[in-house]
Amino acid sequence: MCGIVGYIGSGLAAPILLDGLKKLEYRGYDSSGIALLEDDRLKVYKKVGKLDALRNELAFRNFYATSGVGHTRWATHGRPSDENAHPHVDCQGRFAVAHNGIIENYLTLREWLISKGHKFRSETDTEVLPHLLEEFYEGDLVETVIQMTKKIEGSYAMVILALDEPNRIVAARQDSPLVVGLGNGENFVASDIPALLCHTRNTYILEDGEIADITAGEVIVTDQYGRLVEKNIFEVKWEASQAEKGGYDHFMLKEIHEQPRALRDTLSGRIDPGESEIVLSEIKMTPEEVKNISKIFITACGTAYHAGLVGKNVIEKLVRLPVEIDIASEFRYRDPLVDESSLVIVVSQSGETADTLAALRESRRRGAKVIAVTNVVDSSIAREADYVLYTWAGPEIAVASTKAYTTQLTCMYLIGLYLAQIRGTVPGTERKAIIRELKKLGDKVSVILNNCAAIDSFVDTYKNAPNAFFIGRGLDQTVAMEGALKLKEISYIHAESYAAGELKHGTLALIVEGVPVIALATQQDLFEKMVSNIKEVKARDATVMAVAMAGIEEIEKVVDHVLHIPNTHPLLAPVLTVVPLQILAYRMAVARGCDVDQPRNLAKSVTVE
Repeated sequence: MCGIVGYIGSGLAAPILLDGLKKLEYRGYDSSGIALLEDDRLKVYKKVGKLDALRNELAFRNFYATSGVGHTRWATHGRPSDENAHPHVDCQGRFAVAHNGIIENYLTLREWLISKGHKFRSETDTEVLPHLLEEFYEGDLVETVIQMTKKIEGSYAMVILALDEPNRIVAARQDSPLVVGLGNGENFVASDIPALLCHTRNTYILEDGEIADITAGEVIVTDQYGRLVEKNIFEVKWEASQAEKGGYDHFMLKEIHEQPRALRDTLSGRIDPGESEIVLSEIKMTPEEVKNISKIFITACGTAYHAGLVGKNVIEKLVRLPVEIDIASEFRYRDPLVDESSLVIVVSQSGETADTLAALRESRRRGAKVIAVTNVVDSSIAREADYVLYTWAGPEIAVASTKAYTTQLTCMYLIGLYLAQIRGTVPGTERKAIIRELKKLGDKVSVILNNCAAIDSFVDTYKNAPNAFFIGRGLDQTVAMEGALKLKEISYIHAESYAAGELKHGTLALIVEGVPVIALATQQDLFEKMVSNIKEVKARDATVMAVAMAGIEEIEKVVDHVLHIPNTHPLLAPVLTVVPLQILAYRMAVARGCDVDQPRNLAKSVTVE
């Protein structure tokens, strides 16, 4: 989830690009760069680190270029470094490309381009793009981009500068956002509206498959076949602070709505075209090493720990190996029985969580192989693990984690299915059925996001409740823990989760008239038992809101409110079940006037024990 800016006009390009990148730094901040057309040359300046590192590098230079492209990076392929920073150029320095997205078939393209004599300088997937332009260019940049997009698979928002055509920049979009800003004698392009607002409020929102030919005087948009597209001008009426949040009131809400994209990105390139196998090139274990694993440990903190709880259940079921899960702050102090035959999975959004990093180091000291699931490339945990599975959720600004959790769950499914296919513990037909449903999760989350109106009346009634309880069985019980955490950390309502079967062992003493209970009932094999537990709390006059699969009408007879989620494979239900719980917590916090993005006493990354 990188930030892109492009400019062409009569103004000085460099300060416009740098100011635009500053507005987009929330999209990525591990490296940045700009490319300018000056002195009949393409000049590229790149620097690892936050944007200020690049600003300082360029502070005493005089630029007079009036066109250029810029990029601030959130690393996916290749660690943060000067070489991996964008824009990337071809062998001859004729094309510069800034790119957001993932080129799924970049390895195949890279090998083909190397066979044609191209020399690569970085580890990134993006670098294939300028080399493809160099390979195909015959005098028309737009036609070359059309030809190139037919060769690439995956997602992209790209902006291209060409030495041979200095009076234009070309932009193209597929599954990654791109906005053209319409000026007077100048035009702009950016990943998001904040970079444009100080220059113009008139924009074209590019759609998938569209290509924009941008000069100082006009913008011509075509589809991927070269046919003209008539665009309507979208006038931006947001304030700048709103625009940074994409028009959402809070970063948390924006990130909740980014989950369909984040899920698709996390799966991108990790499922074979036939949807029958998981492809995890990041985990370079031999089949023999996988088959020699005797036990799996998962360790994490907070929301990541809750993702690990789901992972424990999923991996045990798929791989048929014992899985232990520990809160990372407790792991190394209990002298865990980890050895050379163990596989340890550590989960951390930031990759810097101190307790999780300590657990990783202890596991490696004892001889175990460690897989890290993290969102930040080249973080401490990513560097020190044996293997890294990046979640590709993009920057998460709000303290309360949402898209990081659902992408961590996705990685748990990927790991479980990958190990199962090597060990032969899941029949091919069943594995294929799960994989197919896995690919549909992004679309199904979109359905949920568009159908959560029932939460509002519940919030209006219970926004001042001092307590709330979340109950569930099986996988639902692990999701209940995450739902309770979300509610209490941002709305400050005391919330607890319980295995529904444990109600009679003490918890029912707290259930009295009007107490809100959120009951998760998505696991069909436990549904009847869950209904019995719901009736237990209803008998004590609690008010119950249930989350259940679509079509399960029986639940409506025993609860006060129902939120239906789309049908999916029961193992995958946690990804969908948690979304209405995130929205419930968010709307409760807003209704209570709480600081949603920065709740009291909490920080985004816990880097001390």
